[in-house]
Amino acid sequence: MIDVENMGRVQLLRLNRPEAKNAFNEAQYDSLTELLIEAENDSTVAVVVITGQGDSFSSGTDVVELAQRMADPSFTPGKHGFPGLADTLVNFSKPLICAVNGIGLGIGVTILGLSDLVFMAKSARVKCPFTDLALAPEAASSFTFPAIMGLQNATWTLLSSEWLTAEECYSMGLAFKLCSDDELMDVAMKHAQVLAAKPISSLIASKKLIMDPIRKKIQEAREHEDGAFAKLLGKPANLEALQAFAEKRDPDFSSLGE
Repeated sequence: MIDVENMGRVQLLRLNRPEAKNAFNEAQYDSLTELLIEAENDSTVAVVVITGQGDSFSSGTDVVELAQRMADPSFTPGKHGFPGLADTLVNFSKPLICAVNGIGLGIGVTILGLSDLVFMAKSARVKCPFTDLALAPEAASSFTFPAIMGLQNATWTLLSSEWLTAEECYSMGLAFKLCSDDELMDVAMKHAQVLAAKPISSLIASKKLIMDPIRKKIQEAREHEDGAFAKLLGKPANLEALQAFAEKRDPDFSSLGE
């Protein structure tokens, strides 16, 4: 589900559910969260890099499992789930790098706002499909995206549910480096190794200075998003969106009003 490779003091985490385009089910949310907690407490790990297996970075939350969860009152969520991963990302004290090798949707995009450096393959493209699913933004993206991309770019990204190319992400500031597909991991790992050669205590202290002024705003954004998400989840528009996805058709919201 997640492959782990240590290269000196850099730990590479590769999402490995290619049959589901690396979508996050509860098990994968738990697995990535546990691995990040372990890396946080491992004195031999200075930097963590996250990428995906196959042609996808991550297609977001597994909407098939999400539909099952909504239909089955006895569904047992994971130990950490999405909230636990988001908390861990916000509080992760060491440098976190994302190497976006292919498509990214949902958490496969919003995670970029909670990482420290983003490297993106030229063939990659990303989409925040929240309005297509009749839901609201997640993972503090309502705060991080305007801060990173500017208000209008973030508004379009979060409200339109349209694809963004890697070039657009780079021009908007969502990606730090744009790389050829073949060079993505080499470039990302080269930068990771530069950081990993520094004292871990200095990396942690420096990241803390960067994050502390905005951490409260990130937490506030998450609380507001969680409230909006809970209000919209399971409502007629959301159910229509999930049913349309299962039936491989476009949703029709025209008769649903609000």
